[in-house]
Amino acid sequence: APGDNSDVYLRPVAMFPDPFRGGDNVLVMAECYMSDGKPNQYNYRHDANLLMEEFAKHEFWFGLEQEYTMIDDSGWPYGWPRGGFPAPQGPYYCGNGTGKVFGRDIVDSHYKACLYAGINISGTNAEVMPAQWEYQVGPSEGISMGDELWMSRFLLHRVAEEYGVKITFSPKPIPGDWNGAGLHTNVSSKAMRQDGGITAIRDAMSSLEKRHVDHMRVYGEGNEARMTGKHETASFDKFSWGVANRGASCRINRSCEDEGKGYFEDRRPASNADPYQITGVIVETLCGQAKGVDMVKGVLESEQQVNTMNVVIPHP
Repeated sequence: APGDNSDVYLRPVAMFPDPFRGGDNVLVMAECYMSDGKPNQYNYRHDANLLMEEFAKHEFWFGLEQEYTMIDDSGWPYGWPRGGFPAPQGPYYCGNGTGKVFGRDIVDSHYKACLYAGINISGTNAEVMPAQWEYQVGPSEGISMGDELWMSRFLLHRVAEEYGVKITFSPKPIPGDWNGAGLHTNVSSKAMRQDGGITAIRDAMSSLEKRHVDHMRVYGEGNEARMTGKHETASFDKFSWGVANRGASCRINRSCEDEGKGYFEDRRPASNADPYQITGVIVETLCGQAKGVDMVKGVLESEQQVNTMNVVIPHP
């Protein structure tokens, strides 16, 4: 909000038990609205929710894989030699043992906090780059996916604070031959879960390919540095899909191909992407637009509003 009109209205939309204070205390997720009653330009939940309600009959399930990197007080990845580098990637993914994993106590504390808060966290693992981890939230239906993931991020920062560690969701925190961080998005509709659902999954690939450029606009900042075609990523500029192919834009799980139904994984979103934008634009692409909603146009208008925002300079 601009400085000369800075007050916004908070409208509670989701509530979670508070794992830090306990008792009857709760953490509240709220949407932001401006003085004219319109959603704040960064309130992407509003439009995403309209899409979820419009196409509720499709019963979309989402599962998001949140990758992140721990940073120490010097700004270097947690557990890395000060001013140096650890051994090359290889032994760290799903690693176990000293020298292979860093910060497991933070990971476990965060997991327990999410469980207490009622977040549908379903797993966690050490990632390819040391000090990089992933946790999974879902399957969750509709708009609740975004609510739960945003709250899980808040809890992660709050838990890491107790250990003096910072969390970054940068999609490429360390340049060079080190994996980036994504927010792989697993998607399943009612039609995809039914017998013969593989047809709906393949149809989704065609629809996603047509709007590849639009999706990349809302799939996170700095994603070009991550999506180079290396380190288990596809090209930023070109859409691709395949069965069991982690180097594709979208991957169909081999078991889904064999069973002829299930889900697909969109591997393009960056780790810092907004889950409301991700899930919203996917539903929009696969089902069509809801009245008054354009997930991509809304983002472009938000950027333009920031660029033209009046900055009030106080004078004595």
